[in-house]
Amino acid sequence: MALVETAADPDEFVALPASGRRVTRERRVGLSDAAASGRLRLDALARFLQDVASDDVNDAGLVGNWVLRRVALAIGDVPRIGELVSLTTFCSGYGSRWAERRTTVTAVDRVAAEVVSIWVYVDDLGRPAPLRDWFFDLYAEAAAGRRVSPRLHHAPPPVTGAETRVWPLRVTDLDVLAHVNNAASWAAVEDELGRREPGRRVTRAEMEYRAPVDLDDAVELRTLAGPDALACWLTCGDEVRTSALVHFG
Repeated sequence: MALVETAADPDEFVALPASGRRVTRERRVGLSDAAASGRLRLDALARFLQDVASDDVNDAGLVGNWVLRRVALAIGDVPRIGELVSLTTFCSGYGSRWAERRTTVTAVDRVAAEVVSIWVYVDDLGRPAPLRDWFFDLYAEAAAGRRVSPRLHHAPPPVTGAETRVWPLRVTDLDVLAHVNNAASWAAVEDELGRREPGRRVTRAEMEYRAPVDLDDAVELRTLAGPDALACWLTCGDEVRTSALVHFG
Protein backbone atom coordinates (compact mmCIF):
# COMPACT_ATOMS: atom_id res chain seq x y z
CA MET A 1 0.00 0.00 0.00
CA ALA A 2 1.73 3.16 -1.21
CA LEU A 3 0.58 5.54 1.49
CA VAL A 4 3.89 6.23 3.21
CA GLU A 5 6.50 7.92 1.01
CA THR A 6 9.40 7.57 3.46
CA ALA A 7 9.71 5.94 6.83
CA ALA A 8 9.10 8.08 9.90
CA ASP A 9 11.88 8.63 12.44
CA PRO A 10 12.56 5.22 14.04
CA ASP A 11 13.47 7.00 17.29
CA GLU A 12 10.32 9.12 17.41
CA PHE A 13 9.01 7.46 20.59
CA VAL A 14 11.66 8.89 22.90
CA ALA A 15 11.78 7.91 26.55
CA LEU A 16 10.52 9.99 29.44
CA PRO A 17 13.20 12.59 30.27
CA ALA A 18 15.14 12.44 33.52
CA SER A 19 14.16 16.04 34.27
CA GLY A 20 11.98 18.80 32.93
CA ARG A 21 8.27 19.54 32.75
CA ARG A 22 5.82 16.66 32.54
CA VAL A 23 2.08 16.60 33.14
CA THR A 24 -0.07 13.61 34.12
CA ARG A 25 -3.85 13.41 33.96
CA GLU A 26 -6.35 10.59 34.39
CA ARG A 27 -9.50 9.73 32.46
CA ARG A 28 -11.93 6.84 32.85
CA VAL A 29 -13.20 5.07 29.73
CA GLY A 30 -16.93 5.74 29.68
CA LEU A 31 -19.86 4.57 27.57
CA SER A 32 -19.34 7.35 25.04
CA ASP A 33 -15.67 6.39 24.63
CA ALA A 34 -16.04 2.68 23.91
CA ALA A 35 -16.67 0.69 20.77
CA ALA A 36 -19.26 -2.09 20.70
CA SER A 37 -16.52 -4.51 21.76
CA GLY A 38 -15.81 -2.39 24.84
CA ARG A 39 -12.38 -1.14 23.74
CA LEU A 40 -11.42 2.53 23.83
CA ARG A 41 -12.06 3.98 20.36
CA LEU A 42 -9.34 5.87 18.50
CA ASP A 43 -11.39 9.07 18.38
CA ALA A 44 -11.94 8.90 22.14
CA LEU A 45 -8.24 8.29 22.74
CA ALA A 46 -7.53 11.33 20.54
CA ARG A 47 -9.80 13.42 22.77
CA PHE A 48 -7.94 12.23 25.87
CA LEU A 49 -4.62 13.18 24.25
CA GLN A 50 -5.96 16.54 23.14
CA ASP A 51 -7.25 17.31 26.63
CA VAL A 52 -4.01 16.49 28.43
CA ALA A 53 -2.09 18.65 25.94
CA SER A 54 -4.52 21.50 26.60
CA ASP A 55 -4.18 21.00 30.35
CA ASP A 56 -0.42 21.31 30.01
CA VAL A 57 -0.44 24.68 28.22
CA ASN A 58 -3.39 26.03 30.20
CA ASP A 59 -1.85 25.15 33.56
CA ALA A 60 1.31 26.92 32.46
CA GLY A 61 -0.70 30.05 31.64
CA LEU A 62 0.41 30.12 28.00
CA VAL A 63 -1.44 32.05 25.31
CA GLY A 64 -1.83 31.34 21.60
CA ASN A 65 -3.02 28.41 19.56
CA TRP A 66 -1.44 25.15 18.52
CA VAL A 67 -2.51 23.27 15.38
CA LEU A 68 -1.92 19.53 15.15
CA ARG A 69 0.21 18.53 12.17
CA ARG A 70 0.84 14.82 12.66
CA VAL A 71 0.21 12.13 15.27
CA ALA A 72 1.44 8.54 15.48
CA LEU A 73 0.28 5.94 17.97
CA ALA A 74 2.02 2.68 18.86
CA ILE A 75 -0.81 0.73 20.43
CA GLY A 76 -0.37 -1.96 23.05
CA ASP A 77 -3.01 -3.35 25.40
CA VAL A 78 -6.01 -1.14 24.62
CA PRO A 79 -8.02 0.14 27.62
CA ARG A 80 -11.57 -1.08 28.00
CA ILE A 81 -14.76 0.44 29.28
CA GLY A 82 -14.61 1.33 32.97
CA GLU A 83 -10.81 1.33 33.18
CA LEU A 84 -8.90 4.30 34.54
CA VAL A 85 -6.39 5.65 32.04
CA SER A 86 -3.32 7.69 32.98
CA LEU A 87 -1.68 9.99 30.42
CA THR A 88 1.79 11.47 30.99
CA THR A 89 2.93 14.07 28.47
CA PHE A 90 6.07 16.13 27.87
CA CYS A 91 7.82 18.10 25.13
CA SER A 92 10.28 15.82 23.31
CA GLY A 93 11.63 18.20 20.68
CA TYR A 94 11.06 21.40 18.74
CA GLY A 95 11.77 23.40 15.61
CA SER A 96 11.48 27.07 14.77
CA ARG A 97 7.66 27.16 14.74
CA TRP A 98 6.61 23.74 15.96
CA ALA A 99 7.10 21.31 18.82
CA GLU A 100 6.89 17.59 19.38
CA ARG A 101 4.82 16.16 22.22
CA ARG A 102 5.25 12.65 23.60
CA THR A 103 2.53 10.98 25.65
CA THR A 104 2.53 7.62 27.38
CA VAL A 105 -0.89 6.12 28.04
CA THR A 106 -1.22 3.47 30.75
CA ALA A 107 -4.14 1.51 32.17
CA VAL A 108 -3.86 -0.56 35.35
CA ASP A 109 -0.04 -0.41 35.19
CA ARG A 110 0.17 -1.66 31.61
CA VAL A 111 1.18 0.43 28.60
CA ALA A 112 -1.83 1.06 26.40
CA ALA A 113 -0.20 3.37 23.86
CA GLU A 114 2.88 5.42 23.12
CA VAL A 115 2.06 8.59 21.21
CA VAL A 116 4.10 11.24 19.40
CA SER A 117 2.64 14.35 17.80
CA ILE A 118 3.81 17.48 16.04
CA TRP A 119 2.02 20.75 16.85
CA VAL A 120 2.54 24.04 14.98
CA TYR A 121 2.31 27.29 16.91
CA VAL A 122 0.09 29.81 15.09
CA ASP A 123 -0.79 33.48 15.57
CA ASP A 124 -4.27 35.00 15.74
CA LEU A 125 -4.56 34.80 11.94
CA GLY A 126 -3.69 31.11 11.91
CA ARG A 127 -0.19 31.64 10.48
CA PRO A 128 2.81 29.69 11.85
CA ALA A 129 4.63 31.87 14.37
CA PRO A 130 8.14 31.53 15.84
CA LEU A 131 8.60 30.01 19.26
CA ARG A 132 9.78 32.55 21.83
CA ASP A 133 11.62 32.51 25.15
CA TRP A 134 8.47 31.59 27.08
CA PHE A 135 8.40 28.27 25.24
CA PHE A 136 12.03 27.41 25.88
CA ASP A 137 11.83 28.52 29.51
CA LEU A 138 9.09 25.95 30.04
CA TYR A 139 9.96 23.05 27.76
CA ALA A 140 13.64 23.19 26.78
CA GLU A 141 14.85 21.07 29.70
CA ALA A 142 12.60 18.13 28.85
CA ALA A 143 13.31 18.43 25.11
CA ALA A 144 17.08 18.45 25.81
CA GLY A 145 17.89 20.24 22.55
CA ARG A 146 16.30 17.59 20.31
CA ARG A 147 15.34 19.05 16.92
CA VAL A 148 12.37 17.65 15.01
CA SER A 149 10.82 18.16 11.58
CA PRO A 150 7.17 18.87 10.70
CA ARG A 151 7.50 16.91 7.46
CA LEU A 152 4.54 14.78 6.48
CA HIS A 153 4.96 11.22 5.20
CA HIS A 154 1.66 10.17 3.63
CA ALA A 155 1.10 10.04 -0.11
CA PRO A 156 -2.19 11.14 -1.72
CA PRO A 157 -4.86 8.55 -2.56
CA PRO A 158 -4.36 6.58 -5.76
CA VAL A 159 -6.07 7.80 -8.92
CA THR A 160 -7.97 4.51 -9.09
CA GLY A 161 -8.64 1.69 -6.65
CA ALA A 162 -9.77 3.58 -3.56
CA GLU A 163 -13.39 3.33 -2.49
CA THR A 164 -15.09 6.71 -2.16
CA ARG A 165 -18.16 7.84 -0.26
CA VAL A 166 -19.55 11.11 1.06
CA TRP A 167 -18.52 11.91 4.63
CA PRO A 168 -21.17 14.18 6.21
CA LEU A 169 -20.11 16.77 8.76
CA ARG A 170 -21.98 17.82 11.91
CA VAL A 171 -21.86 20.97 13.99
CA THR A 172 -20.68 18.81 16.88
CA ASP A 173 -17.54 17.96 14.87
CA LEU A 174 -16.29 21.56 15.14
CA ASP A 175 -13.89 22.92 17.74
CA VAL A 176 -13.36 26.44 19.10
CA LEU A 177 -11.48 27.40 15.91
CA ALA A 178 -14.62 26.50 13.89
CA HIS A 179 -12.79 23.68 12.11
CA VAL A 180 -13.45 19.96 12.33
CA ASN A 181 -11.73 18.85 15.52
CA ASN A 182 -8.64 16.67 15.37
CA ALA A 183 -10.37 13.87 17.24
CA ALA A 184 -13.46 14.03 15.00
CA SER A 185 -11.33 13.05 12.01
CA TRP A 186 -10.58 9.74 13.73
CA ALA A 187 -14.31 8.97 13.68
CA ALA A 188 -14.00 8.31 9.94
CA VAL A 189 -11.24 5.79 10.62
CA GLU A 190 -13.30 4.11 13.35
CA ASP A 191 -16.26 3.92 10.97
CA GLU A 192 -14.16 2.08 8.41
CA LEU A 193 -12.66 -0.22 11.04
CA GLY A 194 -16.12 -1.10 12.32
CA ARG A 195 -17.40 -1.86 8.82
CA ARG A 196 -14.36 -3.69 7.48
CA GLU A 197 -12.18 -4.98 10.30
CA PRO A 198 -14.24 -5.22 13.50
CA GLY A 199 -12.12 -8.00 14.97
CA ARG A 200 -8.63 -6.89 13.94
CA ARG A 201 -6.15 -5.59 16.51
CA VAL A 202 -4.64 -2.22 15.64
CA THR A 203 -0.91 -2.03 16.45
CA ARG A 204 -0.07 1.38 14.98
CA ALA A 205 -2.09 4.30 13.69
CA GLU A 206 -1.07 7.60 12.14
CA MET A 207 -2.95 10.70 11.08
CA GLU A 208 -1.67 13.74 9.21
CA TYR A 209 -3.47 17.07 8.94
CA ARG A 210 -2.73 19.06 5.79
CA ALA A 211 -5.51 21.66 5.86
CA PRO A 212 -8.55 22.50 8.00
CA VAL A 213 -11.98 21.03 7.28
CA ASP A 214 -14.91 23.42 7.65
CA LEU A 215 -18.59 22.67 8.19
CA ASP A 216 -19.63 23.75 4.68
CA ASP A 217 -16.96 21.70 2.92
CA ALA A 218 -18.09 18.85 0.66
CA VAL A 219 -15.98 16.05 2.15
CA GLU A 220 -15.41 12.59 0.76
CA LEU A 221 -13.86 9.64 2.55
CA ARG A 222 -11.55 7.59 0.36
CA THR A 223 -10.41 4.19 1.61
CA LEU A 224 -7.85 1.66 0.44
CA ALA A 225 -7.71 -1.67 2.27
CA GLY A 226 -4.74 -4.02 2.27
CA PRO A 227 -4.10 -7.32 4.06
CA ASP A 228 -2.26 -5.69 6.97
CA ALA A 229 -3.23 -2.02 6.77
CA LEU A 230 -6.07 0.38 6.09
CA ALA A 231 -5.57 3.82 4.52
CA CYS A 232 -8.13 6.62 4.73
CA TRP A 233 -8.20 10.12 3.26
CA LEU A 234 -10.67 12.94 3.89
CA THR A 235 -10.70 15.00 0.71
CA CYS A 236 -12.42 18.07 -0.68
CA GLY A 237 -12.36 17.71 -4.42
CA ASP A 238 -8.82 16.58 -5.21
CA GLU A 239 -7.34 18.21 -2.11
CA VAL A 240 -6.37 15.96 0.79
CA ARG A 241 -7.27 17.52 4.13
CA THR A 242 -6.36 14.60 6.40
CA SER A 243 -4.91 11.15 5.87
CA ALA A 244 -4.68 8.12 8.13
CA LEU A 245 -2.88 4.81 8.08
CA VAL A 246 -3.77 1.94 10.41
CA HIS A 247 -1.66 -1.20 10.78
CA PHE A 248 -2.97 -4.52 12.07
CA GLY A 249 -1.15 -7.12 14.11
